[in-house]
Amino acid sequence: MQTVMIVGAGKGGSAILKIMKETEMLKVIAVVDCNPEAPGIEKAREVGIPTGTDWKQFIEQDIDIIVEVTGRQDVFLELREAKKKDSVLIPGSVAFLIAGLIEEKEKLISSIESETYKRDLIFNTTGDGMIGVNQNTEVILFNRSAEKMTGIKSKDAIGRPIDQIISNTRLKRVMKTRRIEANQELILNNGLKVITTRIPMIGEKNELLGAFSVFKDITEVMNLAEEITDLKEIQTMLQAIIQSSDEAISVVDENGKGLLINPAYSRITGLSEDEVLGKPATTDISEGESVHMKVLQTRRAVRGVAMRVGPNKKEVVVNVAPVIVDGIIKGSVGVIHDVSEIESLNRELHRARQIIRTLEAKYSFDDIIGRSEEMTIAVEQARLGAKTPATVLLRGESGTGKELFAHAIHNGSDRRYNKFIRVNCAALSESLLESELFGYEEGAFSGAKRGGKRGLFEEANNGSIFLDEIGELTANTQAKLLRILQEKEITRVGGTKSIPINVRVIAATNVNLEKGIASGTFREDLYYRLNRMPIHIPSLRKRKEDIPLLCNRLIQKINQEYGRNVESISDSAMKKLMEYDWPGNVRELENILGRAIIFMNYNEIQLEGHHVPELIKKVNNPNVQMEEPIKTDKTLAQLVEHYEERMILKTLQEMEGNKTMTAKSLGLSVRNLYYKLEKYGIANSSTQ
Repeated sequence: MQTVMIVGAGKGGSAILKIMKETEMLKVIAVVDCNPEAPGIEKAREVGIPTGTDWKQFIEQDIDIIVEVTGRQDVFLELREAKKKDSVLIPGSVAFLIAGLIEEKEKLISSIESETYKRDLIFNTTGDGMIGVNQNTEVILFNRSAEKMTGIKSKDAIGRPIDQIISNTRLKRVMKTRRIEANQELILNNGLKVITTRIPMIGEKNELLGAFSVFKDITEVMNLAEEITDLKEIQTMLQAIIQSSDEAISVVDENGKGLLINPAYSRITGLSEDEVLGKPATTDISEGESVHMKVLQTRRAVRGVAMRVGPNKKEVVVNVAPVIVDGIIKGSVGVIHDVSEIESLNRELHRARQIIRTLEAKYSFDDIIGRSEEMTIAVEQARLGAKTPATVLLRGESGTGKELFAHAIHNGSDRRYNKFIRVNCAALSESLLESELFGYEEGAFSGAKRGGKRGLFEEANNGSIFLDEIGELTANTQAKLLRILQEKEITRVGGTKSIPINVRVIAATNVNLEKGIASGTFREDLYYRLNRMPIHIPSLRKRKEDIPLLCNRLIQKINQEYGRNVESISDSAMKKLMEYDWPGNVRELENILGRAIIFMNYNEIQLEGHHVPELIKKVNNPNVQMEEPIKTDKTLAQLVEHYEERMILKTLQEMEGNKTMTAKSLGLSVRNLYYKLEKYGIANSSTQ
């Protein structure tokens, strides 16, 4: 006897338990429900079946069948992963159907046994005569009632031709025509009038085996008619149950030809009865192999097979079981579950998870898009850096995704559950930046809060702090940062007490720190502290093969922001994007795609080439040369400063004195540009 565990003891589980106890074909070894007072739990206790609130305490037992009746997809998936290889996991809906079929099978077996007993009883005690002949019309069956009616003993009749026993017999004609003659009047040799039914005996291969005659009265004929009516009613009821099921059901015969489908099947697949019945089992399959044919070949049930069905390629999961009667396979029954809606909800959940992150760090390594060798190396280095407490220095041009890497490193570290503080060093003045980073004591300066204020380093204790534009720090702030990195402690502005901290520093810059060291604007000792684990993030022009992947992700993001439904990008548009050098990197790519989608019509779902604005390639001007020869009497640092001064002045003139545009063109922050203008004495060379 096979063993069963029922997971879920509500109304459904209770009903399943009742059916299984009544059938006595399966042994229920455990009933589980998170509610210890569930109806099924109480019923199981009454009959001495073990119960529990956690299915995991029973999963290691020898369980043949697990019936999941909770209706929860997560429980079903967990059971599928945890169950033993030989165990069968059945959803509740299928369990009800199978249990119902088992119950009907028991009833049919009982009915057959009862009918067999009746026939034997009739054969031995009935007042109706029974005569059977073989294909040579020789008598092979002659019961006692036949003896009584004909006046001939069975031993004298067996083996003799039927026409020697009953001269006017029509059994020969029945064998020739292979047609039944029911309720025919016949006068026997002794003058006895009877009502007889003659039946040809035909084998499974359509071979003629003989004929059979039953001498019946009209009363028995009416009784048989009533029995036939009852069987038809049972058949009608079974069909009604299948037709009303919400689960899609498909039945094929032993040859794989369609026998029966229900309305739920037509709703999911989009196929009608005319398109399926009598057709091969592969008719409804768009993608995948026929599970019906596999079950017919192996005679074993197959469950949880994913495939696509119907003209609309509907995503489904299929469970198919064989129909075996007396050891002979008669067909198979398949139950189809529509999972496209569940997968759609999962996709929406994934998108929501991408949007709704923790406030401290919104991105992970899964959000970094790129398969190019350069980006793969950068990601591998970042993953390695996340597992160590070392300071990380992210280097790369503006718009390459340095902050994205910083988020991912924090989320990939053991500090992920602590704070992630972000600071743009170029966005704050020196005095404000220092008080924000290190905090201040009460009375440290005019306007200071009573009781002082914790700095960002203190807020980030046991977590991570991201210092963007690290190259813009002043000398004084650089010195304090160096002390933090060396001593793992800070001193608030206006304070004297050192405060120990445990902070992981992630720094980023888009400027050449080595040049800053040479010019004296950046401390060399701080550089070596920060540069312990440098990660170079490649520019977009060096990894153009990642542009298609980036476009797909950015289009999803822009759709959510603007309420659009753009699904793809055409080859012509992609060609224009691939030919551009992207000086603004991924940030510029997002800007271009956003601008293109804004001007698309709401009914357009593909971004075409004409939607993409013209992208002007920046080329080097061969006419731009050094305006004066190199003087060999100067040091390298002096030559670099001299060239930098002339390039700033030249760019400032080209931008007609606009310092913001000048800073952007030179890849500098506005604050850094002002510093250099003051350093070289050209602050008033042009007006903004």
